[in-house]
Amino acid sequence: MCGINGIINKTNSSEKEITEVLTKMNNLIIHRGPDEDGFITSKQDKFSLGMAMRRLSIIDLSTGKQPIYSDDKKIVIVFNGEIYNYRVLKTKLENEGIEFKTNSDTEVILKLYEKYGIDSFKWLDGMYGFSIYDQHLNKIFIARDFFGEKPLYYTNNNNQFLWASELKSIIDVLKFKPQISKKGLNLFLRLTYIPAPYSIYENIYKLEANHYIEYDLTSNNFEINEICKEIPPNEKKVSFEDAKNKVKNLVYESVQSRSIADVPLGTFLSGGVDSSIVSLCLSQSTNKKIETFSIGFTESKKDETDKSQLVAKLIGSNHHEFKIGEVDLKDNIHEILLNFDEPFSDTAALPTYFVSKKTKDYVKVALTGDGGDEVFGGYNKYYVGKMNSRYTNIVPKSIHKILLNSSKHLLATKRDNRGKRFKIKKMLKAVSYQGDHYWDIISLANTEKELSKILIPSNFDNNLFNEYQEKLYSDKAETLTEFRHIDKILSLEGGMLAKVDRTSMQNSLECRAPFLNKKLWDYTNTLPENYLMNGWNKKHILKEAFKDQFPDDFLEKRKKGFGSPVGNWLKSSLKKELISYIDDKWLSDQGLFNKLEVTNLVKDHLESRRDSTFSVWAFYCFQKWYKYTYIGNN
Repeated sequence: MCGINGIINKTNSSEKEITEVLTKMNNLIIHRGPDEDGFITSKQDKFSLGMAMRRLSIIDLSTGKQPIYSDDKKIVIVFNGEIYNYRVLKTKLENEGIEFKTNSDTEVILKLYEKYGIDSFKWLDGMYGFSIYDQHLNKIFIARDFFGEKPLYYTNNNNQFLWASELKSIIDVLKFKPQISKKGLNLFLRLTYIPAPYSIYENIYKLEANHYIEYDLTSNNFEINEICKEIPPNEKKVSFEDAKNKVKNLVYESVQSRSIADVPLGTFLSGGVDSSIVSLCLSQSTNKKIETFSIGFTESKKDETDKSQLVAKLIGSNHHEFKIGEVDLKDNIHEILLNFDEPFSDTAALPTYFVSKKTKDYVKVALTGDGGDEVFGGYNKYYVGKMNSRYTNIVPKSIHKILLNSSKHLLATKRDNRGKRFKIKKMLKAVSYQGDHYWDIISLANTEKELSKILIPSNFDNNLFNEYQEKLYSDKAETLTEFRHIDKILSLEGGMLAKVDRTSMQNSLECRAPFLNKKLWDYTNTLPENYLMNGWNKKHILKEAFKDQFPDDFLEKRKKGFGSPVGNWLKSSLKKELISYIDDKWLSDQGLFNKLEVTNLVKDHLESRRDSTFSVWAFYCFQKWYKYTYIGNN
């Protein structure tokens, strides 16, 4: 696991200048690869370029140093990530007479490209961001993995083209800090994160998952293309029993492929369905005790470590359990939030950071249960999505308006308690009679209506999701398959995977997600929806595939989630800072928010008149980023 950086100077500059820029970019991501670094620079008649990387050694500790060159020195690669099927691909190439100098997966990508060109990218099963400089074609290729597990930012201007694993590496070498992106701001204040292709800055983009950039150094033009053509969901006839066995085999196979490493590894074990199954599969693939790690809260309502203890005992792991509370937040929140480089307010980032920090003391790689909900249909929001059409067919719009108004009072909560009343209220707010309800369901911070009040009119974007909607297989998102697809292109890439990557790499820990396997994704897209969500039973086929290996009903126990009780913390240890962000002069100088609306929102929450945890937390995270990163008030 590493981080990469790159630069193309379109005007002539020396290799020394390029090296200085790359060194600066590289030093900012040393946490991603503390073991070693590597550089390549090249000065041509009309341009100069360079690529660099930081390395966290996981595979081929002795000979895997980068960059890696082709035999004729005309093609070179820097790589961030892991290719899980690299041994299979390497054997294929060796059978074709190709020789290798290292045991690394990086060299396999290079040799594949040499032999088969960009078509070879679609054969890679892994998480990655890499760039290849091909002097034969005078082109650079920059690629990102199928799900977007590894980040990749880029920007293009008259003088430079830059790319990097983290936003800070680009921002720090630009002559002028870009303006805030209106699209990025709106996406964040709706979703709690900013999905590709946008960032919080104008003209700085995230390369979308499953895409590559082809940059022509002769013309200084580039295009972005898809790596694997995604197969539209196509339900096939298969018995539940056969499908269940297939799912079980695919999960075992994926866990095994993602446990290849030359260093110690373990699992995050929350006690939920996904992490419990991953831990079980890993424990059965070795004759040694595996290491498992869980995090809990000193606030007992948020603590679920008893479930992880049960699984750890079942599989006989060396279990490590850690507890965090408000004091840990006070000491670390600044560092955690600002490391994202742009606003990010998923409340699960805090415990993920702490479990990563503790885990790093024992292992260098951790397997996680991430992606299980998207692949197998495990979120509560999928219920809400499916219920919309039933609800709107039964309840007249006029009656719904009455219910919605009543819910503001009857279902109001004063504390950060995400129970039944909270969920019913959220469902009622998301109901739509136009069939576009799912966009409000996934808007964890603010619905479109709420955001239109918080932002000043010139900053509000009311066509926010149009381009994402165009990527669906139908005009409206009304089925489980469509909900899952939206989550894949938005929530996974922009939210969950960004959270895990930044918080784990901040601690120089590599996380791998066995459920994020293209084979699994493609297969579940062929299954009848009721195999995934059977009535109220989420992840039905996954649970059935493994239920005989757990105590009765264990996989049916509800999990509260991995979020933090930030709504309460905003009223205590974070209160003073939060209040400073609704200062009249601060908001006026900023010129982004409707002062009256946002001030009332914050005060109502602080004075427990209404719980608005997610909206206020998003506001707080944005303002913290704005103060310390954007305007640089340190």
